[in-house]
Amino acid sequence: MPAPHASVIVLLAMFEDFIATDRWTKKPVHCVYQALIVAIATRHADAVDIKFLVDGRTVWVALPHPAWVEYKNRTGKLITDSLAVEIAGHYLKAALLAGEGLGRDMYSLTVEETLAHMEAVVTAMQAPIPA
Repeated sequence: MPAPHASVIVLLAMFEDFIATDRWTKKPVHCVYQALIVAIATRHADAVDIKFLVDGRTVWVALPHPAWVEYKNRTGKLITDSLAVEIAGHYLKAALLAGEGLGRDMYSLTVEETLAHMEAVVTAMQAPIPA
């Protein structure tokens, strides 16, 4: 029998390395998480920038710092770095599937968009695993 946390570990990496099909080109696109950087230091923005390679091309997803505060105020819980990566990956996959994608180098989310994608990630993590 696997360790009780084994399934959680697998679920937490749902959007770190994934394939999405671009809506317009119908091309499968391989997306891989690469880095998380506090953007205050790099571009003087109040955000956390999460870097993905999308078919080898650098794409950034910027999550606003106020989302961390809002989530903490609403739930008493923290957005961890690994959850932030999952939120950004979920957003990136949704953007590619919706056709908002292949030419962009940077996506910037609002607080509400960030929290909506976080809810979707949590829901996906809580879904039963098919046998």
